[in-house]
Amino acid sequence: MRRMRTQRLLAFLLAVAAMAALLFIARPYLHGLSFVVRAAEIQGRWRRAADFDTTTITEREITIPTTRGSLRARVYAPERSRRTALLTSGLHPSGIDEPRLVRLARQLAESGITIVTPDIPELSHFVISAAITDTIADAALWLAGDSRLAPDHHVAMLGISFSGGLSVVAAGRPAVRDRVSYVLSFGGHDDLPRVLRYLCTGSEPLPTDQLRLNGDQSTEVLTRPPHDYGVAVMLYGMAERLVPRAQVEGLRAAVQRYLLASALDTVDQPQAAIAFDELREAARKLPEPSRTLMRYVNDRDVVHLGPHLLPYVGQYGGDPALSPSRSPKPTASVFLLHGTEDNVIPSVESEYLANDLRGHAPVRLLLSGLISHAEADRPAHLGDVLQLASFWGDLLSR
Repeated sequence: MRRMRTQRLLAFLLAVAAMAALLFIARPYLHGLSFVVRAAEIQGRWRRAADFDTTTITEREITIPTTRGSLRARVYAPERSRRTALLTSGLHPSGIDEPRLVRLARQLAESGITIVTPDIPELSHFVISAAITDTIADAALWLAGDSRLAPDHHVAMLGISFSGGLSVVAAGRPAVRDRVSYVLSFGGHDDLPRVLRYLCTGSEPLPTDQLRLNGDQSTEVLTRPPHDYGVAVMLYGMAERLVPRAQVEGLRAAVQRYLLASALDTVDQPQAAIAFDELREAARKLPEPSRTLMRYVNDRDVVHLGPHLLPYVGQYGGDPALSPSRSPKPTASVFLLHGTEDNVIPSVESEYLANDLRGHAPVRLLLSGLISHAEADRPAHLGDVLQLASFWGDLLSR
């Protein structure tokens, strides 16, 4: 009898141990699933379950010293923190106050990561320049050196849209490389001139050694109508190359108004429509060739505007500090997440980036149909959700 009890006890203990091991293995995945449910703003019983896997957060503003001066930043601090991360936005006039960035920062912090969002001026002024990369590197280095924010003196680097590729570049710099725990490029690029050519032409060569999403190995070029937002940003940055010096300021002011109205269109369409109408009227008063270029912008006419910009792609985007493909590679793990239908930065850029990084750093790549340009806004399918849960679970457990 005693022997049978002992056997039952051993069986019970083995079952408990197996269950504990299973829960330990599954925990990162469940943590990732909780994040995906909250990020996708799924409601009902799934959301109530996901909310159990969150922690209380506080928010405050800080100042980060950089080689270019003091930088405003915001800290999202969880009650229990496992990691500290620098989260850099894409190009948007609201900077660190952009609602989608704030929502993502809060969701990540609720998952146990201390998030710091740096307010880099070039990003809110629609300027793609090496100064962004320099500032990301400075901010990451400072953050890793702050014992209160980063007790282990390591920092994760998360970049959205164009800041995704630039964060990878910054993470590869010798002064920063050994302080980086991992990097996330969310809808980012590998080679900026190649992306700019896509925005001008609507086509981009495909990686030759990658399986195509549609299974068609005969296709050598991605063809997809690019978003007009991209060429507007390019015109803003290239204005001095396209119009006489006396017209540069006026053209840039008009393009900036267009970009501001485009941002407004995501939150207040009636007001944005008024802003677009007022801009059309103002653009008619511009001298040539600014008037014609601005008409292309207002008409979202990439077909005619693109050829004007194409000759200057190399000059505008050729700085090695703007492309991971042209810069020293990081050694920390790199996570690449990209929407398959992205028409600002094509998803093949993340495929190129994965190829460039292999042999230098561990890479995890996920191309998802749930994501458009660096934001989850598509109808959910179970397979996509499970893939995202695995991806985010891996990242959040680091």
